[in-house]
Amino acid sequence: MVDYDRAEELKAFDNTKAGVKGLVDAGIVHIPEIFVTPSIKKNEFNAQNLDSCSNVNVQIPVIDLEDINKDDFRRRRIVEEVGEACETWGFFQVVNHGVPQHIMDEMIRGVRSFNEQPNETKMEFYSRDDMKKVFFNSNFDLYQSKAADWRDTLACLMAPNPPSSDELPEICREELLQYSEYVRKLGQTILELLAEALGLKSNHLLEMECAKGHFILSHYYPPCPEPDRTNGTTKHTDPDFFTILLQDHIGGLQFYHQNQWIDIHPMTGALVINLGDLLQLLSNDKFKSAEHRVLANHIGPRISVACFFATYLQPFDRLYGPIKELLSNENPPLYKETTVRNYVSYYNSKGLGARPSLLDFRL
Repeated sequence: MVDYDRAEELKAFDNTKAGVKGLVDAGIVHIPEIFVTPSIKKNEFNAQNLDSCSNVNVQIPVIDLEDINKDDFRRRRIVEEVGEACETWGFFQVVNHGVPQHIMDEMIRGVRSFNEQPNETKMEFYSRDDMKKVFFNSNFDLYQSKAADWRDTLACLMAPNPPSSDELPEICREELLQYSEYVRKLGQTILELLAEALGLKSNHLLEMECAKGHFILSHYYPPCPEPDRTNGTTKHTDPDFFTILLQDHIGGLQFYHQNQWIDIHPMTGALVINLGDLLQLLSNDKFKSAEHRVLANHIGPRISVACFFATYLQPFDRLYGPIKELLSNENPPLYKETTVRNYVSYYNSKGLGARPSLLDFRL
């Protein structure tokens, strides 16, 4: 009976096509049962959210990309910082990255405008068909996860086969196109630095087509009436090579490091870089794909824009496995080869919060 009720409640929520924001607009004071996460303990939440769960002395590296091509010494220093961050944390922030502040601000405003337009307009994009190039929904894994998360998402596949301009929502079309072009260029730079940090030629990962595709997920986290009972985003790793994240000033993003959750505080002008499962696979565990999550909050809406570098579910047959140049008798391959599509399909079938998908690809 409980399962039946949950199934009905999930379907009823999905059928509104209004997402979590629709619940907030309706004036709810208690979150629906489908959002309740039993594993959240009240005292744990208070420690995390009110006093901050993380060690205030622990901060992820902030890497300044200014003058990256000025001279070899400067570039080598940046490569060393990137390598150390990837081996130790799996996360770092970048500043002076080439994406203008006004482009980032306009992107945040565009996401907010999309989510706060009349439901009738927004509903035109609502879909659970993840093969579409542009779609809006709440919780891609709504029917797979144990508990729904308190967020709505606009998903746009921007490369390698981008949607036509008129397929993008008019209210944030220009913002998406501009931001996508800037992060595409930054993504290429990041891949060069990652390759050099692995001891490879700068174009090695680019030639492996790790920048062939990118997928933008724009998240909208409405204020939550009971943030101690649900998540903004359940803990997970990303099923890509790496992610460039733009977040607003509200905060709530955390990653797991040495048995504690650490806050990634918003920094004006900075972008967060985190490694995905596929880069951990390519590096044969030299680089880490770190678990992360977003706390629900009374304050909101929180807005973030995540750009995933991978070809997602596009039908490309290229196989990815541990890079041969990194292997030796002392460092044998730890993972099976896989296509991006196969990995993402497997990841999506499990939903967030499940056993990490990468473990199931170990030899």
